[in-house]
Amino acid sequence: MAKIGVQAMMLKDSFVQHGAYETLRAITELGYHAVEISQIPMTPENVEQLQAARDELGMDIASLSTNLRAGGGVPVDALETDYDKLVADAHRLGAKMLRIGMLPFDAMRSLEHVLAFCDDVEEYAKRLAGDGIGLYYHNHHIEFAKYDGRLLLDIIAERSPHVGLELDVHWIQRGGKDPVGVIRQYSDRVRMVHLKDYRIGSMPDEAFTALEAGDFPTFMNAFTGVVQFAEVGEGNLDFPAIIDTAIDSDAEYLLVEQDQLYGRDVLESLRISHDNLVTMGYGHLF
Repeated sequence: MAKIGVQAMMLKDSFVQHGAYETLRAITELGYHAVEISQIPMTPENVEQLQAARDELGMDIASLSTNLRAGGGVPVDALETDYDKLVADAHRLGAKMLRIGMLPFDAMRSLEHVLAFCDDVEEYAKRLAGDGIGLYYHNHHIEFAKYDGRLLLDIIAERSPHVGLELDVHWIQRGGKDPVGVIRQYSDRVRMVHLKDYRIGSMPDEAFTALEAGDFPTFMNAFTGVVQFAEVGEGNLDFPAIIDTAIDSDAEYLLVEQDQLYGRDVLESLRISHDNLVTMGYGHLF
């Protein structure tokens, strides 16, 4: 059965302030018992505390994050330089999946660069399979650009068949596609789904002040920027259809994530998503 958890990118500040163990203890008190580790340095101390949270709190470490290469400003171990450590950490924490959270910036330059990235990660996916670990790729909206009439996500999936998909429903919607349809299309490749809502916010007062001052470009930037991330159930996505399709596709983890909180406390944000999901009838997935 699928399990609802948390994408730890949301908790990175708490990891720094309170440590991995106390942070994960706080989310267990909210009702979450699975976590995906992202943007958290896998230092010996953090790995030790993650193991303690697994052993003592029953926290399920759904997956760890990686990149193809080191760099990019994100504290993550890379396949090219830290392969053995990634495998050792995954085995120690009981995580059976590694995930690449974003297309490398340099790969965004052209289709040729994307294809080279796909070839590299395909080889690592086959190597990781021999170590009992699956490799997954997480989408944003850029994967829904078209090349000769084909979506980039479809090109990536075809070029790297041993790499699974971690589908993010907000970014699918922002890319102009239906999350339910994309999950269904890749039902044999999806083991993790990111749950974050898609909300149309309100125009800020500053935009109208700019308009009154004759600053039309600033007003239009606000107008086009009203798309927001939101807690599950606080936006416009059809989460019962999304979750039911993900379950039918044998997804193992449904991970709550919100890239921006707009001033709200992270634990309050996670509580809202939790409570809304319970109201929708998915309390048994926690």
